[in-house]
Amino acid sequence: MILWLCLCWGFSPSAGQPDSELMARYLEEQLLADYSIVEQVARRVPRQAKFLQRLETRPRMSEFHVRSTIISRYAFTTVSCTMVNSGSEAREAVFEMQIPAAAFISNFTMSIGNKTYYGEVTGKEKKNSTDDKERQKKPPSPTEGRENGYETFKASVFIPRKMQARFTLHYEELLQRRLGKYEYTVSIRPQQLVGRLRVEVNILENSGIVSLEVPPLRNSRQKGNGKAEGECDVSPPPSTVIGHTKTLAKVTFNPSVVEQTRIARNGILGDFIIRYDVSRELSVGDVQILNGYFVHYFAPTDLPPLPKNVVFVLDSSASMVGTKLKQTKEALFTILQDLRPEDHFNIIGFSNRIKVWQQDRLVPVTPNNIRDAKKYIHNMSPTGGTNINGALQTGAKLLNDYIAQNDIDARSVSLIIFLTDGRPTVGETQSSKILSNTKEAIRDKFCLFTIGIGNDVDHKLLERMALENCGMTRLFQEDEDAASHLKGFYDEIGTPLLSDIRVDYPEDDVEQVTQNFFPNYFNGSEIIIAGKLINRTSDKLHVEVTASNSKKYILLKTDVAIDLPSRNDIRGVPGLEDGKGDNNYIERAWSYLTIKELLNSRLKSDDIQEKDKLMERAKSMALAYNFVTPFTVLKMKEAGLHSEPPQEEFISPSTDGIGEKVQSLQGHKAPPGIRRGKDKQRIKISKTSADGDPHFVIDFPSSKFSVCFNIDGEPGDILRLVSDHKESGVTVNGQLIGAPAPPNGHKKHRTYFSTITILSNKPERSYLEITPKRVILDDGERLVLSCGRSAVVRSRSLEVSISAFSNITVTIRDSISFVILIHHYKKPAPYQRNHLGFYISNSKGLSSDSHGLLGQFLSHEVKLLQESLNTSHREVGQNQTEALKANPTNTLKVKGRLVPVVWKQRRIYNGQQEVECWFAKNNADKLIDGSYQDYLASHPFDTGTSFGTINSF
Repeated sequence: MILWLCLCWGFSPSAGQPDSELMARYLEEQLLADYSIVEQVARRVPRQAKFLQRLETRPRMSEFHVRSTIISRYAFTTVSCTMVNSGSEAREAVFEMQIPAAAFISNFTMSIGNKTYYGEVTGKEKKNSTDDKERQKKPPSPTEGRENGYETFKASVFIPRKMQARFTLHYEELLQRRLGKYEYTVSIRPQQLVGRLRVEVNILENSGIVSLEVPPLRNSRQKGNGKAEGECDVSPPPSTVIGHTKTLAKVTFNPSVVEQTRIARNGILGDFIIRYDVSRELSVGDVQILNGYFVHYFAPTDLPPLPKNVVFVLDSSASMVGTKLKQTKEALFTILQDLRPEDHFNIIGFSNRIKVWQQDRLVPVTPNNIRDAKKYIHNMSPTGGTNINGALQTGAKLLNDYIAQNDIDARSVSLIIFLTDGRPTVGETQSSKILSNTKEAIRDKFCLFTIGIGNDVDHKLLERMALENCGMTRLFQEDEDAASHLKGFYDEIGTPLLSDIRVDYPEDDVEQVTQNFFPNYFNGSEIIIAGKLINRTSDKLHVEVTASNSKKYILLKTDVAIDLPSRNDIRGVPGLEDGKGDNNYIERAWSYLTIKELLNSRLKSDDIQEKDKLMERAKSMALAYNFVTPFTVLKMKEAGLHSEPPQEEFISPSTDGIGEKVQSLQGHKAPPGIRRGKDKQRIKISKTSADGDPHFVIDFPSSKFSVCFNIDGEPGDILRLVSDHKESGVTVNGQLIGAPAPPNGHKKHRTYFSTITILSNKPERSYLEITPKRVILDDGERLVLSCGRSAVVRSRSLEVSISAFSNITVTIRDSISFVILIHHYKKPAPYQRNHLGFYISNSKGLSSDSHGLLGQFLSHEVKLLQESLNTSHREVGQNQTEALKANPTNTLKVKGRLVPVVWKQRRIYNGQQEVECWFAKNNADKLIDGSYQDYLASHPFDTGTSFGTINSF
């Protein structure tokens, strides 16, 4: 009889549990129908279902639906959950949702039967001591742990018999870029099988979406015959559909009950993740403007890493015994291997004693030093208490002394990476004292990054230490992934690309701008600034970014068009129909960043009056935008409903990459002569140039006339324009590109300059490679700039100024200046090519021995003769040139050579001005030394030290 019951009810006699496939099919058939109250009461329930209902005392979740719209990294998320009480008495339903700690809840509603309850965001009242004590009795469970970067929203209510409740939660967050990707995560933890489970994410990125990926569910629990996640499995979860265009993407996850069972028998318990990045131009970044607000995303690429001076401070107290220390050692072994040859480092282990690996110094990265460091870490053993204050004081003194006593690169990045699993138990144990001591020891000279492992750490102490010292903090659980988490955090900060970044906008045009100073920019991250526009009638916003990059000072600038409705208006975008009425995502991103910074500032402040003022400002803005923050609370309009928003404690914005410590440029100044206003840069160039097909012009100001000639080279030829490598160290080469000749012309093809290469080796080696699209500067480190964005870059002896889509000015040692014009065709004819023109603006720094097609004339005069070649010659005075223009044949005297010339007009200066000149035919025969073949370089970086000889740069 028992066996027969087992078979009828789908039990396995050996397992003693309901068969998962039978349960899944039943739920899929019964729960996919709409759960109206009448249908629930009238429906005939099979015996199997009655048995399952007796097993289940809590209300059943019939629907779990997440809909998210991400617009330019700002995510609006709506979570809908329906629970059904099919029992004969009222039962409590608990809706729990893990949301990112960095997110703000913006709305919450609940419907029970035909009644709806609305959530209101109100200012939080000060709790009395009794409430505080009661709250302290409830420690957070591991699933609510802040170390995972999540907080749990919880709402509970009693559902009457044969009724259903529907919960709808809205929250918003600004996605942070880490390791080159934005990551959007939805927590799916219904803890039961769900009839309808659907996640829909719509992404709109006007910059263009690249590298979109959906990895397997993270941390889902696999039981029974469910297929476990393999480490090498990178395929999306089952039933995931991905579709996208250049700027739009839609990702859906819609598993049936059967598919849910295969993932996890008792319900999915994991995170659905989407990672992506956006296309980037070599510029000041992406500035988006809408309805009087702007948000600016800055994440430059193709920059050389800055050298690091890093001190690792590692907890080796007794509490680190076992997995914690083992995982820390594994991570450090990998981190040490990733240090670069130009870096310097040291290691401090601490318990109740402080042990420094290399006394009073930081050592360079060499194979021997890495080997010895690994031995030191391997031999660390857990013992004693936790002297956090002493360890940080020792690390700060070590780094301060190293900076003071060594001639380190002024733009290198110094930092301390501090790791602990506990609270201070030895030495100074008062948190306020530790904070003040640490701040005094560091004195804004470098940054402190803190890592906490396990549930016993003082996360507030670690957060504030990092926040007050321009760093970031991470909190990790003690689990099998700790080593990879530690390595991942180091990867975020292990490659600094820029230091002392400042983003400026005209003071008369903007107000209430969020943080615009940043001490460091790390590879794979992103700097975000937002603000309000004052001048709503202006049609553009001027943006300037200054920064230091290795040996260079960088200034990038551009004008951004204001309010482009077709680009930034989001009306009609899927997923926002039930969101805020105005749907101004840029304004909400600004309010999000502003509130985060106010919370940050309050956390750092020790002044009670200042803290209260910051709290009121944050509270006022949170109420205006309906955000649940530490100073606002979500209350329901009807009594009898218990609602718990996330706890007061919050992950500090520094953890999210927002709001690093404000610092000045520390002495890095803009190059002299650079205007910081809105006016377009004016350039002054001489007539001496090589432009067009190519056409050469040499100006002789003292003789008051110009000479011109053509060079009919072959596509691919590299012409030496200026060669003064031996004296001033400067060489300029130009490479030709071909195009078909115009119809009915006498030429077989046209040639233009596609690349200009400028080489300089005094006082230090550097070169520039310029094309119509980009500029590459290399003076030992490589920097790539777009010709479509205005920018200024200055190293010790070289300055490059780009006027967007117009020209590039190159100044060498303030005495040599070249201007390269950029010729772009919107609709080029077959015989036209985008090309460059080369003009000499200042040649004072070039020697009298300079050579090249243009360089040989810079220190020599050419004389115009009055008679033809067959008669006696008489030099022409300055006021007699006009009389000779009509003569079909006139003669120039160049270095004793006689050159026949004719009078011509040439159009130069980007086609906007004409110049009159004496034209020498036949590839400048007799005008130039030798023939034009003698000026062919073997490669773009060929630096002929004198005419007729070739050297490699």
